[in-house]
Amino acid sequence: MPKERFLSRFSVFDLVVIAMMASLGIAIKPVVVPLAHIITGPLYIPGGVIAGGFYMLWLVLGAGLVGKRGTATLIALVQAIMVVAIGVFGTHGILSLITYLLPGVAVDLVLLITRHRGCCLGCCFLAGIAANISGTFLVNIVFFQLPLVPLILSLSSAALSGGIGGIIAFNIIKQFKKFNVINREL
Repeated sequence: MPKERFLSRFSVFDLVVIAMMASLGIAIKPVVVPLAHIITGPLYIPGGVIAGGFYMLWLVLGAGLVGKRGTATLIALVQAIMVVAIGVFGTHGILSLITYLLPGVAVDLVLLITRHRGCCLGCCFLAGIAANISGTFLVNIVFFQLPLVPLILSLSSAALSGGIGGIIAFNIIKQFKKFNVINREL
């Protein structure tokens, strides 16, 4: 019953936005990751660290557009299920349930702690950083197990990329608000 109450807080429009954000986040990955490998390959940094900011922005964007607690986690859960079920690019197998879910939880935690809902540049910036750092750190623990110096370089790069993704998400949210696509106050 609690699951039904959680989902009942979302309108059909909200659920469509959540599905679109999850799909766009998965669809952009095969395009962005190879481009990021050009930059990160010579530095021995996993490509997802830089690319992550651009596919984590969909979590922040979805949270900002819907404006309800738990949105980013729900987007991340849908992404994880899609990746496991379809086996798309960059899958980590069943561990994708965890590696995809944690960034969504991180976004929702930042928005909960700051008492924001993807409404301003600061909260979107911090949410993007949290999403990409948490994803990078978890993938490092599970798969790469980098030594300390490359790990710090990876996490720093993840913070920069995630922050940029958050800024991009905020600017998109602002444009949706400007054209009255979303009606809540920012």
